[in-house]
Amino acid sequence: MKLLFDQNLSYRLVHALHEIYPESQHVRDVGLGEAADEAVWHYAARQGVTLISKDADFHQRSFLFGHPPKVVWIRYGNCSTATIEQLLRLRHLDLIQFAANSEGAFLIIE
Repeated sequence: MKLLFDQNLSYRLVHALHEIYPESQHVRDVGLGEAADEAVWHYAARQGVTLISKDADFHQRSFLFGHPPKVVWIRYGNCSTATIEQLLRLRHLDLIQFAANSEGAFLIIE
């Protein structure tokens, strides 16, 4: 499962979660660190990656445009990178099932 972490999440998550999400990237790694949401959206769709964000705008885009890309919206307020890492570890099976679901466009993690 390939994840693309949005700019509102730490680039450190790529390394921290490498063993369970080995092909993941951060937007800054692909030249989109300062890019508009639309550019990130199109990149994720073209690359077939699941977009991980704390930004409600991507959730709204998934309502408007469907998928690809699939979107995981982390609704967990102001928290540490370690907390986000723990959430993504705890919800690993949910993310795998979400990725395999051909109809699901977004997943909310709270």
